[in-house]
Amino acid sequence: MFIQITKEEFSKEISKKAWYQTNNVIWTILFTYPLLFIVDVIFANSIWLEFFIIRIITDIIILALYSIFQRKNYDYRVLLHITFFLLSITSAILCNIVDIQQLNVYYLVFSAIILFFNLLAFWEPVNSIIQTLIALLLLAIFFNIFSQYSLDLVITNGGQFFFIIALISCLVPGARYKIIERDIRSQLLIEKSNQQLKDQNRDINEKNNIIDAQYEQLRKLDNQKNSFINIAGHDLKNLVGSIIMSNNMVKDEDYRLSEDQKELVGYISESSEKMQYLLNKLMDVKEIESAEMKFSLEVFDINAEVSHIFKGLSEPAQMKNIHLVDNIMKSPLNVNLDRVFAGQVFQNLLSNAIKFSQTNNNIRVVTSLQYQKFVFEIIDEGIAIGQHELDTMFNKLKTLSEASGHIESRLGLGLSIAKLMTQEMGGELTYRSNDNGNYFKVEFYVIN
Repeated sequence: MFIQITKEEFSKEISKKAWYQTNNVIWTILFTYPLLFIVDVIFANSIWLEFFIIRIITDIIILALYSIFQRKNYDYRVLLHITFFLLSITSAILCNIVDIQQLNVYYLVFSAIILFFNLLAFWEPVNSIIQTLIALLLLAIFFNIFSQYSLDLVITNGGQFFFIIALISCLVPGARYKIIERDIRSQLLIEKSNQQLKDQNRDINEKNNIIDAQYEQLRKLDNQKNSFINIAGHDLKNLVGSIIMSNNMVKDEDYRLSEDQKELVGYISESSEKMQYLLNKLMDVKEIESAEMKFSLEVFDINAEVSHIFKGLSEPAQMKNIHLVDNIMKSPLNVNLDRVFAGQVFQNLLSNAIKFSQTNNNIRVVTSLQYQKFVFEIIDEGIAIGQHELDTMFNKLKTLSEASGHIESRLGLGLSIAKLMTQEMGGELTYRSNDNGNYFKVEFYVIN
């Protein structure tokens, strides 16, 4: 998770922190500066009243400037410089007009003011250096105007403490400014990280709500599907039962049937049994919803099964004037599969090829043994369906766009089922479409 702080965001937070520190400095001065008259009363009794009035006036000026700067949102540094300058003027005058015995006290007071500023004011170190130089300049100016003592005397009576404290205090803002900058940057990173986490958590909650709603919708659809399967399955089982019963009644009087009719009755009986088997599978909803579909495996000759399906679909092919080419192996090949579902795979593929083939088209049905595998192939030499449409039919239950000259609705249901059944029984179904036509291939392992 990459977090970036812009210059504008950082400058805004720096300004907020600086104004917070400036408020502390200004209000501390407004409340404590007039109280320094106590020092004047004790150490400069003859002039304390005048300087008390000066301190009050200084306070009023600082308060007025503070209000203006707050309202106009001016640079806080200018306010601090003006405040420091006003305090330096009063302190520098006092340091040059009091008696020599009190110089130590007033230089220490002046040093305390400078130290206080450097400890609390949040600004770049150069500002403290400027104010210290201004304080020294004011001391020099008022020394020339008011002082009655020599420079050596002034330095030995408190001046040396002022210079040392002033110079050392100038080193404080540099380290302090860097520490506060680092803290502000860390705070911004933490705040933005927390905001990102809140946004991500909100997005996750929204997606979870969508998933819950979709899950509830799917659950309702699943219940509807199960209800539909149960209703449709029971109705179809009744119909199939009627067909089987009627067919058995016909078989009981087979002495009145011709050979062709007996053969047709046999087809009806076989198809009914397969349909009943598939319906039983369909009705077992738990089996449908399980991770693996259960099959009734048996050993049988798969070439014979393909020949049977080929023969059963020959008549529908002739009705469309489609020529089925029989390249089915005559020798038996045994497999261990579900006979009904395996036959359904071959029937779906071949019936689908017949359904969507053009009139006068040739469809070759080929079986072979390759590398211990039974191979079933359908080669449609007509107009290519198109690889994209084949992919759609084999992977989705979706209606395809009609190709030129085709009037039937193309549904991928039968092909999707064929692919699923092949994979579930351990086989492989491949397909392709090109300018030479459409090609389907099914592979199952044979029994040695």
